[in-house]
Amino acid sequence: MFLPIAIGNYTDFYASLHHARRVGELFRPDNPLLPNYKHIPIGYHGRASSIVTSGTEIRRPWGQSRPLSEGAPPNFAPSAALDYEVELAFIVGQGNALGEPIPVVEASEHIFGVALLNDWSARDIQSWEYQPLGPFLGKSFATSISPWITPLAALEPFRVPALARSTADPNPLPYLHDDSDQRGGALDIRIAASLNTEASRTSGSQPVPLSAANTRDLYWTPAQLVAHHTSNGCNLQSGDILATGTISGTERESAGCLLELTRNGAEPIRLPNGERRSWLHDGDRITLTARCERDGLSPLQLGYCTGLVRPANLATW
Repeated sequence: MFLPIAIGNYTDFYASLHHARRVGELFRPDNPLLPNYKHIPIGYHGRASSIVTSGTEIRRPWGQSRPLSEGAPPNFAPSAALDYEVELAFIVGQGNALGEPIPVVEASEHIFGVALLNDWSARDIQSWEYQPLGPFLGKSFATSISPWITPLAALEPFRVPALARSTADPNPLPYLHDDSDQRGGALDIRIAASLNTEASRTSGSQPVPLSAANTRDLYWTPAQLVAHHTSNGCNLQSGDILATGTISGTERESAGCLLELTRNGAEPIRLPNGERRSWLHDGDRITLTARCERDGLSPLQLGYCTGLVRPANLATW
């Protein structure tokens, strides 16, 4: 299988309120959500060249991490905190001209379809480098995408209202608001993640479910992401990817990454065979699957997205 599209650009959003809140509680317990979160779809521009098709093996990255002691230099070694992220990728069909924003009421017409996406993350590298400019080498080493695109038209029966906001939340600014988008602009897609370790494959054990979340819990709709991305005149191109960011539900068990599930590695997961995981080990395989269901309709499956972690390259410096 091959990449389903030629990917020119890749933008990763932070559209899950539950993920943002839970991560914020880990690092800023007194102020988990920053003031801009409920006003603006947060995102950053990722690395399109390192997006690989499902089944491609993932090499553990080298990188800088925090000094081991005060006054010491940063550590440079293979990442010891490798993580996965459950995401959905929106594939741009028709782009827009430079300087011409896409109105939110027209935004869905510019999305061709969706695919599963795993944005692998080296949390130790990321936590050292991300202030003040955000993710860089902790993310750019690899992102996996499924080789199947489900057209947006096939998902029409599975549209649902946008996530109901608290009465205390601010209303979206006019350029982000459309009544029809609020009534049916979100998608009801259940995405699950499972782990298959090297030891479990040797013993013939089945993959272990890690979590399951739903895209209907995202704080921002796909149309709002497109409208915001182009609001400054940025030109999207056919084949561009706009990813949701980690998708997590209200409960910790529905968290879409180990950062949340293990509370930044402090509470390891115990697997049925006795193994523990704070972060991914070499030989671990992560698989994402997705399914849409509605009474009276045949279930719709979105394929799968899988990747196996391989050891870091031997040092050459």
